Amino acid sequence: MLDFKIEEDKCIECGLCAQDCPVGIIELNPKPVIRKEKETNCLKCQHCLAICPTAALSILGKNPEDSVSAKDEMPKPEAISRLIKTRRSIRKYKKETIDKELIQELIETAAHAPTGHNDNAVLLSLIDNKEDLDLFRLKVYDSLKNARESGTLEKRFQFLLSYQKLWETKGIDVIFRDAPHLIIASAPSADASPMADCLITLSYFELIANSHGIGTLWNGMIKWAIDDIDPELRTLIGIPKDHTIGYVMLFGKSAVKYARGIQSEGLKVNRIKLEK
Repeated sequence: MLDFKIEEDKCIECGLCAQDCPVGIIELNPKPVIRKEKETNCLKCQHCLAICPTAALSILGKNPEDSVSAKDEMPKPEAISRLIKTRRSIRKYKKETIDKELIQELIETAAHAPTGHNDNAVLLSLIDNKEDLDLFRLKVYDSLKNARESGTLEKRFQFLLSYQKLWETKGIDVIFRDAPHLIIASAPSADASPMADCLITLSYFELIANSHGIGTLWNGMIKWAIDDIDPELRTLIGIPKDHTIGYVMLFGKSAVKYARGIQSEGLKVNRIKLEK
């Protein structure tokens, strides 16, 4: 059941909801309606709820009054550009943790990221306290040590052994960078685009985190540990077996402050021109 409802006294019969429906299942008769036999085609994207200018439409039990207004002031393009251009990977963190209410706000915002076929199935596995992260850090380093001792570590991961040695002998944490928090994005492998969904979600998370002055670090080494070195780590932190892990991100209050952005050398463009 889509629970598609129209407040008739508010509806002005503009037809915007029908025009914008990605699968074209909304009809005007004269008010908007979705036939029962077409309900299964709904993507649950809520475009109809978002576009209605008079807040006359509700769907899936969601009321327009509970949505964020698009009429309020938006960030200027220059501000968003500056946020992106000054983003840095943070590898030095303060020991203090981030307020859990703020973390909740960050992940709720990241949950608005687009997903293929509107699957909306990205799972954010979060470690939001120092105690659990300390335990997980130990498990990862122990997994590397066990792989070294058993001779099971693939050649492409051999360089990680030097980091494990640094941790074991000097307590230097190269892999986790002493970050106070960690988030992992995963999604069902059977979804339309699980890897892309995860990466886009973490990108949204990073941008909103950076806007709050919170530093982030994309971390492939922890992903390797979970995916390739010790699959038991996946079970330990509760990531379903049928999920694809998109990436791992460390985050926390940065212990360094950059005065400016870098001058990127990463722009490569293929301007497509097709002959008629």
